[in-house]
Amino acid sequence: MKNRFGLTQPLRSLLAGLGVLLAGAPPAMAGDQVVLLTSWYAQAEQGGFYQALAEGLYEKEGLEVTIRMGGPQVNGMQLLVSRQADFIVNYDLQILKSVEQGLPVVAVAAPFQGDPQGLMTHADVSGLDGLSNKQVLVSTSGQQTWWPWLKGKYQLQDSQARPYTFNLQPFLAGADTTQQAYASSELFQAIKAGQQPNFFLFADAGYPPYGSTVATRQDLIEQHPQRVAAFVRASLEGWKRYLDNPAAGNALIKHDNPNMTDELLAWGVSTLKQHQLLTRGDAAVRGIGTMSDARWQATRDFMVEAGLLGAAAPWQKAYTTRFVQDLHVLPGTHQAASR
Repeated sequence: MKNRFGLTQPLRSLLAGLGVLLAGAPPAMAGDQVVLLTSWYAQAEQGGFYQALAEGLYEKEGLEVTIRMGGPQVNGMQLLVSRQADFIVNYDLQILKSVEQGLPVVAVAAPFQGDPQGLMTHADVSGLDGLSNKQVLVSTSGQQTWWPWLKGKYQLQDSQARPYTFNLQPFLAGADTTQQAYASSELFQAIKAGQQPNFFLFADAGYPPYGSTVATRQDLIEQHPQRVAAFVRASLEGWKRYLDNPAAGNALIKHDNPNMTDELLAWGVSTLKQHQLLTRGDAAVRGIGTMSDARWQATRDFMVEAGLLGAAAPWQKAYTTRFVQDLHVLPGTHQAASR
């Protein structure tokens, strides 16, 4: 997820000295080395992976996992294909586009069942259908993802779009201005600035992408399927535990990203739960991380209709459900309740 926090220290995912290993865990032994590259600086939106590391879940699976943080200058897909990472946290739209371009990348799990992206508005806007006379601040990446969907669904015009430069001042100063936002970052910042904005999650209005998927390379699946299965299994269990009690994962997050405060982490976890980003829809029945052919096809169809993907793209190669279909890592009852 792309929140906006500076990086002041290189990533070092070290457990020694943190005191967060599971009680009674066996002595550490060398396992299969795995590098996970996240999509942004350490934060609650990657909490499940840090929780799995902190609680020794990867180690139990025979894996020696290193988590590296992404950032604005990090090309995760390039690092995955060049074998500098084994798994990346990525966006399903980018995976579909990469497969169209011939890259051997495959999504193996979808921790987020809904995209955390949404629109932040002033209090006079009561829904996404009330944007006809508003300016919408859209980032460069947003122009190639959610804006075509929003524009088509609510009959908006390209003339309403203005560049979003990850600066809240235009929104704060403009009564008729709306902007893209994550509930865990921009909304938090606006509230801290004394505003009382509204926030509308695109996923609630039918935006089809998962929003956060775990991807790897085809060769890793073919040559080391047990390693892929172990990583997926431990990661999804880590997500379940992070929602139940994030303390261990948060300790590692703060270690890797000192700019992450307890207040912001608590806010981030609360938004994961409030919007049921991991537990909505299919996940309530099939378990955290589940994926379906229908969801992938819905995203493919949207991209083709919006001109973001060619109709002949081999979209079925972009994912496999083999590593999640039988896991059933079910969330707690309080997490799975419908909104």
